[in-house]
Amino acid sequence: MNSPLVSRTRTQESVLQTNKVLRNTYFLLSLTLLWSAVVAGVSMAMNLPRPGLIIMLVGFYGLLFLTEKNRNNSMGLVFTFLFTGFLGYTTGPILNMYIGAGMGDTIVTALGGTALAFMSASAYALTTKRDLSFLGGLLMAGFVVLLIGMVANIFLQMPMIHLAMSGMFVLFSTGAILLTTQQIVRGGETNYISATITLYVSIYNLFISLLSILGIMNND
Repeated sequence: MNSPLVSRTRTQESVLQTNKVLRNTYFLLSLTLLWSAVVAGVSMAMNLPRPGLIIMLVGFYGLLFLTEKNRNNSMGLVFTFLFTGFLGYTTGPILNMYIGAGMGDTIVTALGGTALAFMSASAYALTTKRDLSFLGGLLMAGFVVLLIGMVANIFLQMPMIHLAMSGMFVLFSTGAILLTTQQIVRGGETNYISATITLYVSIYNLFISLLSILGIMNND
């Protein structure tokens, strides 16, 4: 049988490991958000064109796959910054479109809403004693619905479907932040690169979705 001392030591090691993953995740997340913002600013300044659907899908899922595949070695960090830089580049033309339409205030509002949603979800996940693992099944079902909706809207191009999809992305991304953060705290997620990517994509989707919702609501 394990002695109380051994059990206490293992608990302390587990807590230290969890704190390390959480600290590394938030540090890397901060760096990637800053890097993405810089790339977006360069993209806006150079007035780069928005990539087509094929380039967007290949770039997003290709770099995401390479990041996850190399998450346990140093190349994982390289692909993390390539991935977040790519999304920063794709954000630049979107922001230019809103600024060109005279909706710069919409960008600021979407940024504020994204920050508020992320901080609120993170704070809840870090402090609640409720088990949020049930969100895993809901997120999987939500992903399937979102995938079908995105494919349908490629052909239909209906503003109401786009608005509904954006609203679902807000809920989906918030749920992903809640689940991922609690998994880190409870030791379910031990790789800070994977955690960072999940949180980054959630923040990205939150911002783009809020931007779309506010844009449609303010569009005369």
